Amino acid sequence: MLGIEFTSEALIALLKIIAIDIVLSGDNAVVIAMATKGLPKEQQNKAIFIGTGGAVILRILFAVVIVYLLKIPFVHLIGGLLLLWIAYNVLVEDKQEKEVQAAGSLMKAVGTIVVADAIMSLDNVVAIAGAASGHISMIAIGVAVSIPIMIFGSKLIVRMLDRYAWIAYIGAGILAWTAGEMITGDQFMVDLFHFRNGPVEYVFIGLLTFAVLFIGYMKNKANVQVKN
Repeated sequence: MLGIEFTSEALIALLKIIAIDIVLSGDNAVVIAMATKGLPKEQQNKAIFIGTGGAVILRILFAVVIVYLLKIPFVHLIGGLLLLWIAYNVLVEDKQEKEVQAAGSLMKAVGTIVVADAIMSLDNVVAIAGAASGHISMIAIGVAVSIPIMIFGSKLIVRMLDRYAWIAYIGAGILAWTAGEMITGDQFMVDLFHFRNGPVEYVFIGLLTFAVLFIGYMKNKANVQVKN
């Protein structure tokens, strides 16, 4: 099962996995960029490489066991709630005092990258596992190909965040919206509120996103007033 066999079926599965990862890596690049933008420039590359490496390893493991993972009740609901908290934290991350030691900041950034990617990849690895058609070795190869995409994408966003602070709110909005989609996609929430890709679902997701952005904005505003 773990052997690498480059048959035509395996190669087609590999191409599907790479395509899925390329399409779905945008949000993950945002996480990496927002988690590292507060670090000194000499530590940003280290945090990106370590965090991305850990995230990719976890994503491969998730893809291998996803069939069993999705049998656990409320997994999407819990993951969505955790991602909402992360969206808020990365939004106000750069407003915290800079007296935190460099090593602590580096590990915090790495932890944010790994945890956020693991949560956000639940839906991603479902698609990857389906595209793999049982070729687990293709999952590992395909996900590994996404490493440079995530790294280069995140570094571009880091530069943009340094120049345009308002982009942080767009990033947090993407994370919050993704969290809302995970929450409304949980079977418990579907049964409770009858979410079926209709207007009610999008209103619910929109309200969650607005709430995170508004609370984050008010927190940032309060921090500025305290410093002044």
